[in-house]
Amino acid sequence: MLSTLQLFRRSALVVSTVAAALLAWVPRTEARVTKIVIDARVSPAFDGQSFGKAGQYETIAGRAFGELDPNDPHNAIIQDIELATPLLNGKVGYMATFFLVKPIDMSRSSHLMWQDVPNRGGRITISTFDRNNGDIGLSSGWQGDNVGGTAQIFPNTNDYVVVPMARNPDGSPITGPLLGRIYNRSGPDSQPIIVYTNPMPYKPATLDTTQALMVTHTSETNQGVITGVSEVPSTDWAWATCDATRPFPGTPNPTQICMRNGFDPTLLYQIVFMGKDPYVLGIGFAAFRDVASFFRYEAQDDFGTPNPVSTQISWIISRGSSQSGNFIREFLHLGFNQDEAGRKVHDGSWPTIAGRRLFMNVRFATPDQILFLYNAGSEGPVWWRRYPDPVRDLPPAGILDRCRASHTCPKIVETFGATEFWFLHMSPDLVGTSADADIPLNANVRRYYIPSTPHGGGPGDFSVTPLAVPSGPGTAFGPCTFAGNPVPHTQTRNALTVGLRRWVMDGTPMVPSRYPTLASGTLAAPTKAAMGFPTIPGVPPNAPDGLINPVLDYDFGPRLNYTDLSGIIDIQPPVIKQEIPMVVPRVDADGNELGGVPVPLRDAPLGTYVGWNITSAGFFTGRTCSYAAGMIPFARTKAERIANNDPRLSLEERYGTHEGYVAAVRAAAANALAQGFLLQADADALVAQAEAGNVLNP
Repeated sequence: MLSTLQLFRRSALVVSTVAAALLAWVPRTEARVTKIVIDARVSPAFDGQSFGKAGQYETIAGRAFGELDPNDPHNAIIQDIELATPLLNGKVGYMATFFLVKPIDMSRSSHLMWQDVPNRGGRITISTFDRNNGDIGLSSGWQGDNVGGTAQIFPNTNDYVVVPMARNPDGSPITGPLLGRIYNRSGPDSQPIIVYTNPMPYKPATLDTTQALMVTHTSETNQGVITGVSEVPSTDWAWATCDATRPFPGTPNPTQICMRNGFDPTLLYQIVFMGKDPYVLGIGFAAFRDVASFFRYEAQDDFGTPNPVSTQISWIISRGSSQSGNFIREFLHLGFNQDEAGRKVHDGSWPTIAGRRLFMNVRFATPDQILFLYNAGSEGPVWWRRYPDPVRDLPPAGILDRCRASHTCPKIVETFGATEFWFLHMSPDLVGTSADADIPLNANVRRYYIPSTPHGGGPGDFSVTPLAVPSGPGTAFGPCTFAGNPVPHTQTRNALTVGLRRWVMDGTPMVPSRYPTLASGTLAAPTKAAMGFPTIPGVPPNAPDGLINPVLDYDFGPRLNYTDLSGIIDIQPPVIKQEIPMVVPRVDADGNELGGVPVPLRDAPLGTYVGWNITSAGFFTGRTCSYAAGMIPFARTKAERIANNDPRLSLEERYGTHEGYVAAVRAAAANALAQGFLLQADADALVAQAEAGNVLNP
């Protein structure tokens, strides 16, 4: 396995090689994708299997080389594009990888392309469900920070974009403040600074620790209250690799932190340092736009290489989950659904389990970050339509302002679940920063809330055997307390996929939006009393009080445009100005959420399904367990329930027998099917799973 330093060195070689390739041709004057290279074709793919009317499929992996005019209004919003090097005839070059999944005979396709947004470089292959519909899949690179999952190693099996670094006009390096945090670490070995799960993509401008500041914290709250702050002397740590054979101060290494006395697992270590050589990461938005535009509109590249799907794409829908869904939201907000020729790129967009906008179009951006303390993404409008933000004293704005002005807005489906409320800042999307009124949806937006579900949905098993207790997502976050939450998204998403395809392809309206609101009384403050959450054995008596991860109003300095999430960060860590009020769904007597779409497992429950969990060990003990969700099973019998003083009816009291439970699942599936949130094939499969399950079996 390559070390982090080897990855950095190999990635640097790839960047220099691509830069040389970008300089090796003289393209036409228009800025767009000018060259594609096919690196690998598998035909037929998927072991020769045939899919629906489309027949056999093939896969094509390649690279798209493009250029951007820094002065074009479609690109001018990209932070530091005017400082990008090298310039090609006044243009800025990039390379994006792509992966096409298409019927061999495109005349048999649906002519609908899904452009999937890779999550942290993970290449996406469209599902069997999509292939059976005859759809085309395009996974294309957008994240250019060149580390971890986006490491630029060829031949690649991931998807990324190679973008230039920014330099000062005189050619000198650009520097700026960066924040790193290390926790739940022990022993003498050095540690990297991790951004969620990948290494920090920037190196310090100097290895002189007197030019940085390290402090330790003994505790933190979700609201950003810090206690036990101590400064670590610059002589007690080093930018270096150290271990048992290389004691402090170790071997100099800009990607590792070495401590004189090793790491204390009870402390969080926070480092503020000056980084250098920022990537112009906002180019990733333009690359994603232009690769889609090429496959949709162009017959060939500037060198005669044919577009493999030329004239065969009638519609494109962008689709992204979590980080990738946040990418779509910022992509739309910054106006990138219009290409440089003024054409609409995507007819539909589906950001799922994504409640913020990706904080990428800033100098020294770290797009891998999630919503831990001091991480941004909820600044400015996170709602679709133009709406005021008096709490943060920002002008009225909405995600769709630019595409509405250019008449290039797609049809949008938004899906999310419980964890998005509890950890991933979904509340302002629905009720703004005042949290006192529902924000209406635009006519081109549909919103569906999948209640009582974890981030991305669970496996959906109809089983009384609990899932394993998860660890909090993120490197070394720590273990949780409750079993994993099994309530799925898959079947709901299948039904919505059919609906979105029809809405885009022939205008057939989707089922009406379904989500909790203040007006309906299905949203409330995130407290036990306001939600109506029951007292459950084994759950802290005040839970879920204090478990919400709130939006914090940060001050990153005067050079950040908080509405656009573009600009330059001057203050690290940011100053916390205030906590934004939040709401969450109300619950029924079992603690399961109200106000969402029907889901058979939630509607024939085996326990209480919550969008939060509690950290059981490590620095974050007692706090929300990152964005993991949980389940608290029902008692099996009435006697067991009474013995445990559990107010929730037991499985025996609810369903009587195994056949009674199967009947409840059958009724719940029929209800979801009738309302348009379940397909018949999935309904049949769910009932069969319940029949084969172990609920109330002798």
